Amino acid sequence: MQRIGVVGMGNISKIYLDNLTGVFGDKVKLTAVVSKTLSRAEKAAKEYDVTAFKTLDEMLRSKDIDMILNLTPPNVHFEVALASVKAGKHVYNEKPICTKREEAMELSEAAEEAGVRVGGAPDTFLGAGHQTCRKLIDDGWIGQPIAATAFIMNHGPEHWHPSPQFFYKEGGGPMLDVGPYYITALINLLGPVKRVCGSARISSETRTITNQYQYGEIIDVEIPTHIAGILDFKNGTIATIITSFDVYSHSLPFIEIYGTEGTLQVPDPNTFGGPVLVKRFREEKWSEIPLLKKYSDNSRGLGIVEMARAIEEDLPHRASFELTYHVLDIMHGIHDASASGRYHKLKSRCKRPEAL
Repeated sequence: MQRIGVVGMGNISKIYLDNLTGVFGDKVKLTAVVSKTLSRAEKAAKEYDVTAFKTLDEMLRSKDIDMILNLTPPNVHFEVALASVKAGKHVYNEKPICTKREEAMELSEAAEEAGVRVGGAPDTFLGAGHQTCRKLIDDGWIGQPIAATAFIMNHGPEHWHPSPQFFYKEGGGPMLDVGPYYITALINLLGPVKRVCGSARISSETRTITNQYQYGEIIDVEIPTHIAGILDFKNGTIATIITSFDVYSHSLPFIEIYGTEGTLQVPDPNTFGGPVLVKRFREEKWSEIPLLKKYSDNSRGLGIVEMARAIEEDLPHRASFELTYHVLDIMHGIHDASASGRYHKLKSRCKRPEAL
């Protein structure tokens, strides 16, 4: 059984800690936590009956930890992950795997040299909702996929997130923040992407925080906040994606897949459940499809648990470095295409993940 140390006690940590000690408690063992704010780590350690380390270095020296779950902010994913693999620990990063392509490649090389694995979020594509969609496509319910759409549009996190500044700095923005859920879901359903194009803009040079913690503080915007992209998949499918922090409201679907014999409506890729809807070409109404039985509830941690199982059985893990890096390359590729005014041909490669 793989023993896990968690780095970072931010907003997302509770559901991970709950699941690693609850629904997945018989598959992995949560051993320790560490946080930049020691009081947070000590509080979590008391609640989950684990060790609270004062520093990351102390955690990485521990012989009671096999894997690191890295829940730090995106701009320190690389630093924490690199130190972890150099200490001989497997690493599972929250999304994105790193903020820069070159960081991700250095991490991969260091992990290979150390003989450890790297994986990363999101793992929602392993949930019942998206695995049901995967089976419907593989079983031919909508025929051959021709096109897809994906929309992630809201008006930014500054009205609810306690520390929203990093969303508007390098490594943030709607594409790198929420895009991994949608692009990973599309790769699970349709396979890898061969080239991308897109347009991106900074719609306002500043944003005003309206949450209760830092009300009225001004954020300087350094990254695009509205991005529209086209993804050309290796199998011929063409997908349109929009990610935006500039939209107050809309009525567009999360993801839809359009095939030669019908349309598949895919559930929110930031969740594990449904609903899953299909409308075939002779039908007048949408049909809701029953979900596969496993993992329809909030199952954060499923990816690291599946990775732990794969390590022990010497099998490939599904939320792999290759998948997460391909997603990172796609997201940056859309920004690059916007800057150059040309298609961006992807150099990264990954296989379509095996169905769970």
